[in-house]
Amino acid sequence: MDFFHYRQSKLYAEDVAVEAIAAAVGTPVYIYSKATFLDHLRKIQKAYSRLDTMVCFSVKACGNIHILRFLAGAGSGFDVVSGGELYRAMQAGAGPETIVYAGVGKTDVEMTEALRAGIGYFNIESEAELENLIGLAGQAGCRTRAALRVNPDVDYRTHKYTATGRKQTKFGVDIERALKVFDTYGANPDVRLCAVHVHLGSGGKTIDPYVDAVKKILPVIAELRRRGHAIEALDLGGGYGADYVSDSVPSAEDYAAGLIPLLEGKGLRLILEPGKSICANAGILLMRVLYTKTGGGKKFVIVDAGMNDLIRPSLYQAFHFIWPVAPAERFVPDRRDENLSIPGTEVVDVVGPICEGADFLAKDRALPPLARGDLLAAFTAGAYGFTMASNYNARGRTPEVLADGDVFTVIRRRETYEDLVSLER
Repeated sequence: MDFFHYRQSKLYAEDVAVEAIAAAVGTPVYIYSKATFLDHLRKIQKAYSRLDTMVCFSVKACGNIHILRFLAGAGSGFDVVSGGELYRAMQAGAGPETIVYAGVGKTDVEMTEALRAGIGYFNIESEAELENLIGLAGQAGCRTRAALRVNPDVDYRTHKYTATGRKQTKFGVDIERALKVFDTYGANPDVRLCAVHVHLGSGGKTIDPYVDAVKKILPVIAELRRRGHAIEALDLGGGYGADYVSDSVPSAEDYAAGLIPLLEGKGLRLILEPGKSICANAGILLMRVLYTKTGGGKKFVIVDAGMNDLIRPSLYQAFHFIWPVAPAERFVPDRRDENLSIPGTEVVDVVGPICEGADFLAKDRALPPLARGDLLAAFTAGAYGFTMASNYNARGRTPEVLADGDVFTVIRRRETYEDLVSLER
């Protein structure tokens, strides 16, 4: 569940009226709910408690160090994909042994930093990367553990940009090559190749692809062990869906029910790298209506948030439910749905101020009549919202605010014009 809810037709983040946040810090602004983060994390931890499981939150989904800090305090490890994300996790107090490092293009500097930090596992994407890591580990006098990322060639049935488990992607090695990689490099003393990593993509809506992937990978692990390789862990990556549309994805318990029977008794530590399933519903983007206009028979609602603040709709054609913070008709839908049709609404495009035709947050969306100054919330915006934001059109990035009970805290201030040019001075 999430802890954004309407009381007497006004939207609250936990026990804080979002209108109060807008009055204090302005708009647009990202607002997060601490209780929602922790609720989703604990549900995953509980669902897989029958196995030796390490849950590693994906930093790329939502990387504010204040958020990472309380997730670490709740027992989360972290999945990072860059030196900057490693730095963020370490600044948040993460234990390095709880960090796994993925990504196809790790630089020598990034790898050396991670080696010296003593991270838990490198997720290896190619033979060339593994050879380079072995050399760097020797130079640094460090030893580390690694998981080979294997593509099980499973159809994840998601957006083409976020399906990463097929042979044709840039990620990982084909399942047929995995045995050869282990046979060639498995005895290296500096980089202990002792785990298998699988990541199918992002935004899945069924458990079937995960079940299929595990069924394909377990025989590979059995053969590796038969050949003398000590395989201690299986990293199933992330990509577990989030409810952008109400009740549209399996729960943590649903995923676990399909996977645990396959993994029990296999002597494997399970590593999971959830991102949006923890943080998507933990955030909203709050924006204010600037103008309304009609053109060519279409009505536009122009708001002060744009594609530089939330690029997912224009990049992935992603859906975010949008609704007024204080609807005039005192009506709040009981579900979030792309095809919502309610008497008294009108079909509009919600667009931003960016000088691009692709700058939209919603198209052909049913909304109550809106006027200048009204507040709107884009829900399920906690994942890949702020982390993909930019300064396009020389716009300062939004502040980030954390609601915790009846208190809210600015955990990242709004960028100023001076911030935009400070590195150019």
